[in-house]
Amino acid sequence: MAASIRDVAEHAGVSVGTVSNVLNRPDVVSAATRERVLDAIAALGFVRNESARQLRAGHSRTIGLVVLDIANPFFTDVARGVEDVANSAGLAVILCNSDDQPEKESAYLDVLAEQRVQGVLITPTAELSPNLQTLRRRGVPVVLVDRRAPGPDQCAVAVDDVLGGRLAAEHLLERGHRRIAFIGGASGLPQVQERHAGIETAVRDATGGDDALVVFSPEQLTVDAGREAAARIVGMPAARRPTAAICANDLMALGVLQEMVRQGVRVPDDFAIVGYDDIDFAASAAVPLTSVRKPRQALGSRAAELLLDEARGGEHAHVQEVVEPTLVVRESSMVFRDREGTP
Repeated sequence: MAASIRDVAEHAGVSVGTVSNVLNRPDVVSAATRERVLDAIAALGFVRNESARQLRAGHSRTIGLVVLDIANPFFTDVARGVEDVANSAGLAVILCNSDDQPEKESAYLDVLAEQRVQGVLITPTAELSPNLQTLRRRGVPVVLVDRRAPGPDQCAVAVDDVLGGRLAAEHLLERGHRRIAFIGGASGLPQVQERHAGIETAVRDATGGDDALVVFSPEQLTVDAGREAAARIVGMPAARRPTAAICANDLMALGVLQEMVRQGVRVPDDFAIVGYDDIDFAASAAVPLTSVRKPRQALGSRAAELLLDEARGGEHAHVQEVVEPTLVVRESSMVFRDREGTP
């Protein structure tokens, strides 16, 4: 059987209270007594009962992080930023992948509540789960990551995705493209809808109408979805076929690039591609991808800082930060076209 705190106390010749102080408030115990207790712990292989400690404290030494798709390197980088801050505070991160499914997200939020996490960081699905408000009513801080807060009473760290969409579209328009595809239009995520809005505005301002923008609406924002959209573009009549695409994320852009190469379409000579997020794979693709860069790791670390500040209590002011993205231009969109759209 595992050694108990009473076994440690008996082995060290001290009270259970003294062992507890060594574990939780070592500064109140003399150096000699502390050393004796630590020797007993090592000899018996004692491991503290974290569950019991959580019951007494009311919370654990963990925070929750719920992301939309852990297969997307964007969220891996966000998680790294969260983990760096949590580790510095002596906390662990419970990572949950919702797969952009509201039911799965709600189930994970229930688990995190049961685990008595100190707070929850979340990139939510399209509709905000009622479980988030339930957590907050219970005193569990919730910070939105890569998503604007619905009101001023909650912390959030987001990106100006309208600006990001406009930067991508203006870049292609400046290079002479007059038929542009946006791939990702079906997504209900506000972030993606904002990108669409920015693209649409830029195209309308430059061309005087909406006909120059062709929207493709795959159900998922994946590499496979990008491949399928590219195949559809190649199959369009030449007179209506877009000469460039802006993708809702870099995974889709990589899929578009793969299919275009497979079909013998030259990138960027025949077709230009712009991604979104600027994950590491964007720069290392066979044709390096132009992409709208979001500060992925910084999003995670800043959100974690806000969460821990709120979890500590005291004078906490809710913050809604909106970060400006930047456009990183690479080979996939470098060719200029004339007024007829010819490279």
